[in-house]
Amino acid sequence: MTVDESPNPPTPPLTARDVCQLLREVTFERRTLTRACGEGYDGRFVVDIDGWKITLGSALDHCEACVSPDGRRWSLGSGDRYGTDPVALLSTWEHATLVRLLRDL
Repeated sequence: MTVDESPNPPTPPLTARDVCQLLREVTFERRTLTRACGEGYDGRFVVDIDGWKITLGSALDHCEACVSPDGRRWSLGSGDRYGTDPVALLSTWEHATLVRLLRDL
């Protein structure tokens, strides 16, 4: 008898680098960015990127959460160290471009 082999291997959780890559693709216009709804709760900004829902801080300087189309989630934890925020992983140019795109929505 073999170990239980499920037909679908487990899906890996989202990482800050996954979310950063998604934001990076927006800055290079490889993905479409739209406003998911009006202003989010407490001034947060919620956007949709090809089915991915991303919550950004009100100053657009950090990412708070992301949900992929397949339901995987990432969120910024209070104990996370510097550099684990997807926005912090962007280059200066990428961040400035993302802010401009978000303000143009």
